[in-house]
Amino acid sequence: MDKNEIRRQMRQRNRALADEARQQASGIIFRYVEELEAFRQARVVACYCALPDEPPTAGVIGRWLELGKRVVVPRVEGERMRFFVYDPATQVVGSFGIEEPGAEAVLCRPEEIELMVVPGVAFTAVGDRMGRGRGYYDKYLAQSDFNALTIGVCYRHQLVDALPVEPHDIRLDEVIAG
Repeated sequence: MDKNEIRRQMRQRNRALADEARQQASGIIFRYVEELEAFRQARVVACYCALPDEPPTAGVIGRWLELGKRVVVPRVEGERMRFFVYDPATQVVGSFGIEEPGAEAVLCRPEEIELMVVPGVAFTAVGDRMGRGRGYYDKYLAQSDFNALTIGVCYRHQLVDALPVEPHDIRLDEVIAG
């Protein structure tokens, strides 16, 4: 299958998930993340603000803040993505319909991030990832000053045996499916 067909199939399967199944899977995924020693040790954790077809993160971000983590979330700016300190008071709806930090949010430099939770359309067990096709995460992860542990998160059906991989695709350190 080519990338467009994989994206189409995964989008269809994600949207078919019942809300209860989506919440249950998200609970499994993020409990596992929280059990990782790397998570417990991390002071700065990057996470995504979920689209409707991704494992939900709103409750997780709140819990991580309560645990004393400095949570940072992405904002797309033209052809690049940068991470900013999560503050519900600064969040706005961005150009892709994704909640993101507003203009007054505080920037987080790539070298400050210690653990990053990465969404995607499909993953392999060895960490290959297919995104939505714009390359924002691959560009961010490829920066020379970014050294965080990267964890892909997905629903079980998004975990596949193989994906078409291109030279610019960045392999993640771990993948958790719920």
